[in-house]
Amino acid sequence: MSWASRRRTTYLAGIGMFFALTFGIPLAVWLYEPSTCFDGKQNQGETAVDKGSPCSLLDERTLTPYAVLWSRSFQVREGAHGAVVYIENPNNEAGVRRATYRFGLYDNRNILVATREGTTFIMPGGITPIFEGAIDTGNRTVARTYFEFTGPLVWERTTNAAEALTIRNKQMFNTNESPRFTATVKNESVAEIRNVSFVAVVFDTAGNAFAASETLLSHIAPDAKHEIVFTWPEPFRFAVGRLDIFPRLPPTSSIAGSR
Repeated sequence: MSWASRRRTTYLAGIGMFFALTFGIPLAVWLYEPSTCFDGKQNQGETAVDKGSPCSLLDERTLTPYAVLWSRSFQVREGAHGAVVYIENPNNEAGVRRATYRFGLYDNRNILVATREGTTFIMPGGITPIFEGAIDTGNRTVARTYFEFTGPLVWERTTNAAEALTIRNKQMFNTNESPRFTATVKNESVAEIRNVSFVAVVFDTAGNAFAASETLLSHIAPDAKHEIVFTWPEPFRFAVGRLDIFPRLPPTSSIAGSR
């Protein structure tokens, strides 16, 4: 290639570069649509509009359905019942931050005796117990307990903060007088855990739940142990066969920030 040809090629390349920088970059910026989980579109690998793939919200159709394993109520003292339900969520990375619910207590003629409404969460990968105490039932006999969620469940990509808590040394005392249940909880994580509640459920030798209670621990330091205590005002009517105790903590987001 001659010197003149090289000069002409360099000149044309310079002109092309000028137009590319002057018009190409602004045009590309104008045409670029950043990925987002709030654009009302099903894109970027989402399985539903703004759900799935990189988004914190999840498409419930892609999840294993949760199950209400059972719900029961128990007389705590005359005219008052406690109610508990086990919600099983088999999805290890999906939870619900806020869910509204209702307990309905019915007599043996299927007539409503009492209701109790509340707000809870569903933890990932396990059982979330929900307990309500001191439900006024008057002098009516409760024969059946019904539980339902009263609003939509919004599933999110979450982690189970309660997994950092281990429970050991479960013991029951004075079941024929004033039952008392103690256990030791340890925080296995490197961070303080605050405002965790614990639900205890007592089963008879046939595997039927017949009592439940809840207690709150305001905080537990990293690698620390703490005793938790549950009490009941009246003697148990059945022999104790099994004790369940679950820590309850709201699920935490496993995505630092949605795009």
